[in-house]
Amino acid sequence: MISLLEPGMFVRHPSQPDWGLGQVQSNIGGKVTANFEHAGKRVIDTQVIELIPVFDIDDAEA
Repeated sequence: MISLLEPGMFVRHPSQPDWGLGQVQSNIGGKVTANFEHAGKRVIDTQVIELIPVFDIDDAEA
């Protein structure tokens, strides 16, 4: 699933819900850089943390 994360997609961090919605900037070698609403730019090792893809932004903000 992680290989499906592409720039522009939205994600959430499963153990950091207070970070808010994140937008993927890059996915290189399993390292995903995402810009989160309340935490800024973070690099996530997807072998350690499985980010949750968000497909419907309207539902994600509710």
